[in-house]
Amino acid sequence: MPHLPNAVLWSIPAFVLLTVVEMVSYRFHPDDDAEGYAAKDAATSVTMGLGSLVFDLVWKIPIVAIYAAIYELTPLRVPVLWWTLPLMLLAQDFFYYWSHRGHHVIRILWACHVVHHSSEKFNLTTALRQPWTTWTVWPFYVPMIALGVHPAAVAFCSSVNLVYQFWIHTERIGTLPRPIEFVFNTPSHHRVHHASQGGYLDRNFGGILIVWDRLFGSFVPEIERPVYGLTKNIGTYNPLRVATHEYAAIARDIAAARGWRERAGRVFMGPGWQPGPVPEAGPVPEAGSAAEPGSAPEAGAAPEPGSAPKPGAVPKAGSAVEPGPREPVGESAR
Repeated sequence: MPHLPNAVLWSIPAFVLLTVVEMVSYRFHPDDDAEGYAAKDAATSVTMGLGSLVFDLVWKIPIVAIYAAIYELTPLRVPVLWWTLPLMLLAQDFFYYWSHRGHHVIRILWACHVVHHSSEKFNLTTALRQPWTTWTVWPFYVPMIALGVHPAAVAFCSSVNLVYQFWIHTERIGTLPRPIEFVFNTPSHHRVHHASQGGYLDRNFGGILIVWDRLFGSFVPEIERPVYGLTKNIGTYNPLRVATHEYAAIARDIAAARGWRERAGRVFMGPGWQPGPVPEAGPVPEAGSAAEPGSAPEAGAAPEPGSAPKPGAVPKAGSAVEPGPREPVGESAR
């Protein structure tokens, strides 16, 4: 078993120092165009980060067991060497992109990740606002284990990825030289990711590299000033509510659902998914009475020349009917 450090734990002193420096910079050089800090918001972010360390230990037990079983079953082995480690970091960043993207477009996964987007501020403490239910992340890294990468190496690569993303949660850095902006995830790119404007939603999922977004069509540059938070902000600093509010919303939607199809949609479709309208059943005409508008014509009856079929009418075989207008699709409600 390779002995690799936990980059997150080793980086905590740097996290604290950089956060203090950023706070002081706002004190002496305020920026009216930046969100800056708010005491309650920052305290909630730090609390969420500390809580995530505790809960991650709980989730680690079954996840390590699953990873270990897969690793023992595969005949492949990738040694941890000076030249294989960068390849592992590259592979982990690739799978992180798809994990991150999946946690934005599947609601039950979004219920975990929404915690990180719940702050209406954007500063270094926002990076610490981590979820307490990261049990939804592990399936995305199974391919690495199956290809022979040791679970400890995957954990190390994940911690490096997380540490890298700390410094990009800031408004104190504008844009960097173009080659860096083209290849790497930067504060400018990540500000877009945390924005709640429609054009910025579900964009820039990269961890260390932004090239995955460029390759898979999810990249958007920072043009207008971002508005941070959710499209429907939760308005609370209670850590327990921050951690669980979307799970509670899913439970309410499932309880009010009108069928199993809607229940599945409320869980596995996107966060803004809405079921289509249910057509109302019309009255059944009495035997021998005239057909009401929308009912089927009598067998053999032909429509008048030049007339269009009535709404809901069954056309004759071989006749063409113009398609009606579609119902609008509900907008995303994040």
